[in-house]
Amino acid sequence: MTALSPLRARLASFDHAYAVAIQRRGTTGRGQFIMWTGNPIQPFRVSLTLPTLGEQLLVWVA
Repeated sequence: MTALSPLRARLASFDHAYAVAIQRRGTTGRGQFIMWTGNPIQPFRVSLTLPTLGEQLLVWVA
């Protein structure tokens, strides 16, 4: 497997996912969930819904 580019690594980081969740929380007024996906290309995901099978809830931005 090849290493990810520095930009992809930054965009796929937990810090970026948290910033997106804060922004979406402010925009929608609804809580956001940050999940760990186990996928090296997209290790974190932000969603309005609880994790699906194979994902782990890391943070709830209320």
